[in-house]
Amino acid sequence: MARLVIKITSGAEALERCNQGWTVATAAMAAGVETSVWLTGDAVWFATPGYADSVELEGAQSFSFAVAEILAQGTLTACTQCLRRRNIEPEQVLPGVRVAGAMGFVEEVMVPEAKALVY
Repeated sequence: MARLVIKITSGAEALERCNQGWTVATAAMAAGVETSVWLTGDAVWFATPGYADSVELEGAQSFSFAVAEILAQGTLTACTQCLRRRNIEPEQVLPGVRVAGAMGFVEEVMVPEAKALVY
């Protein structure tokens, strides 16, 4: 089965780029593609309670919707180091968010059926 791994590297400082990653992820899931989203850099804030509700981009799906969809149907991972640099403890992330490092990302993208995109 095809698998899409999306790394989102930005947050509120670049909402349009960030939104592109979320939009592709939710579209992929709607098409039946197994989808994994990795949050790195300032994108890790989306793994914390309430953050997705606090930001919006005109003309785009809500970030809350996208986060909920990924948690319900896919895999949502927050970068260990990125959380640490922002003083976010693993127990402070949303239920269902996996906390993992670079080796986990490498393992996911090296699966022969996987395609990786970075936003």
